[in-house]
Amino acid sequence: MNSKELLEMAVKAGDGRRAEDITALQVDEISPMADYFVIMTGGSDRQVQAIANAIIEKAHENGVNIGSVEGKNHAHWVLIDLGDVVVHVFREETRHFYNLEKLWSDAPIVNVNQWVND
Repeated sequence: MNSKELLEMAVKAGDGRRAEDITALQVDEISPMADYFVIMTGGSDRQVQAIANAIIEKAHENGVNIGSVEGKNHAHWVLIDLGDVVVHVFREETRHFYNLEKLWSDAPIVNVNQWVND
């Protein structure tokens, strides 16, 4: 899968578990870490874990190598490293505290509306 397909897969998987406020940032021009950061919110610890599990499951189904998964046991911020795409699944208060969108404000926002169901 190329990075755009990975991005679409992660967004759809998160949306399928009712992730809220899904935002994707194109960071390839400002960071060597990844091409995209995906940031999404779950309303409870259980939902954050369900969103993370859905993304991990889709990655496995598509033969995507997962670099690492961090924070899954605590479920306030789960980071899933899919290589060219890094997914951040937050509880709302944790997302506001770290405010990655502001931290990476130089990165263009990617329109993900085509992949989410309103």
